Amino acid sequence: MSPDKKAIGAHLREVREAPPYWSRADLARLLRQASDPLDRPNLPHVKTLAEMIKNWEYGKYTPNPRYRVLYCRVTGKNEDELFGADVDGRISRRDGLLREPAADIALPQRLSDPIAPELADYFVEQLAGHYRADRYLGALRLIPTGMAQYELLCDLANAARGTLRPRLWSLATGYAAFLGWTYQDGGDIDRSAYWHDVMLERSHRSHDLNLVAFALHNKAMLHADLLDGPGALDLARAALVKQDTLTPKVRVLALQQAAHAMSLIGGQGARDECARLLDEAAALVDQVDDPYPWGGACLTSHYLDIQRATCLVRLAAPAEASANPSAAAEALAIWERIMPDLLTADARRDVGVFRARQAQAYALQGEPRQAVRLAREVVQAADETGSGRMRSELRGLAAYMRPWALEQSGQQLSEMLAPMGGSTWL
Repeated sequence: MSPDKKAIGAHLREVREAPPYWSRADLARLLRQASDPLDRPNLPHVKTLAEMIKNWEYGKYTPNPRYRVLYCRVTGKNEDELFGADVDGRISRRDGLLREPAADIALPQRLSDPIAPELADYFVEQLAGHYRADRYLGALRLIPTGMAQYELLCDLANAARGTLRPRLWSLATGYAAFLGWTYQDGGDIDRSAYWHDVMLERSHRSHDLNLVAFALHNKAMLHADLLDGPGALDLARAALVKQDTLTPKVRVLALQQAAHAMSLIGGQGARDECARLLDEAAALVDQVDDPYPWGGACLTSHYLDIQRATCLVRLAAPAEASANPSAAAEALAIWERIMPDLLTADARRDVGVFRARQAQAYALQGEPRQAVRLAREVVQAADETGSGRMRSELRGLAAYMRPWALEQSGQQLSEMLAPMGGSTWL
C-alpha cells in the first residue's frame, strides 16, 4: 500500500526543503514553468498554488495526477519516489479514490480527436445541480468537485473546434463563476477575486455578450461586498453598455447591481436613482426565459424586494450624508412583509444573510433588542454553514449597534460576535 496523505505530505516538504531549498512560492513558480504551454493558463496563480502546496504538505490533500507530473518534472524524481504506489501500480488515497499514475494519463482526448457535443449537455446539467446542492451543502464543500470539472472543461475546450469550442468556453466561464461565488460566500476574497478574473477571461473566449455581461455583474457584486461603490458601478455600467442586445435576466442582474453600487456611493439623489434602477429591473423579471444555467437567483421569491431593502439600509446608515429615518423604516417594512415567505425557503444560508440585514434595519430604527434577537439566530447559522457573507453582515450590524455598546443589548451582541473577531466597537 502507498503512504497515507500525512506521510506523502511530510515527504514532499522534505523534498522541497532539501538543496536548493525552495520556498513554497518558488516551487509554485517552478511547477507552473514545468507545465505545457497550452495548459499553463489553466493553472492557479502562484499565490493560490503555494497555498495548495501547503495543504499537500500538511496532509490535507494529495496532489492530483496533473500536479504529480509537474512535481516529477521539477524534482527529477519519479512517482514512486515522491508518492509511493500500491500493488496494482495506482496512486492510493485515504478517501478510497484511485488515480492512475500520471505517466499513464492522457487528456480525455487528443487534439486530433473529435469532442462529443453531448458532453456540453452533461456539464450544463452538472452546473445546475451544483447550484441546487449549494443551497443544502454550503459553498465550500463543492469547491473540489467544481474545480475538477472546470479543469476538464478547459481541456475539452482547448481541444474542440467549430461551434462547440465557444460553447465549452461558455460552460468553463459558468464553472469559474460558481467557484468565484463559493469562495466569496466562504469569505476567501483573494481566491474569489482570482476566479472572477478567470471568469472574465473565459467569458470573452465564449463570444457570448450575455456571458461577458454576466461576468461583469459578478465582478461588480464582489466589489460591492468590498464596499467599493465606484468600482461596482463601473463594472455594472460596463455590463449594461449594450443592454438592448442582452437577455432580460442579465439586464435584471446588472441593473440591481448598479443600484447596490449607488447605495454604497450615496449622496444627493442616490435613493431616487436606486429606486429607478430597481423599478426598471422589476419590469423585466416576468420576461426572463432563457436556457442559461446561471443567474437564476433573479427568479427566486422576493428577489428585488430583498435588493431594495438592502439598499435602503445602506442609505439609512449613520455614516451616509443623505441618511434619513424614512429609509430605515421603509427597509424594515419590506423585511417584515417578505420574511415569513423567506423563512419557508430551504436555503438556510441565504435566509441567515437576510435575517442579519433585517437586524440592521431594526438597529437603525432604534430597536436594539430586536436586532440582537435576530443576530443570535444568524450567529448559529453562520457557525453551521461557514458563510462569510453572514459574518460580514453581522459586522455591519455591530457598527449600527454602536450607540448601545455599553448597554445590555450591545454587550450581548459583543459576546456573540467575539468568537468571529468581535464587534467594531471593541
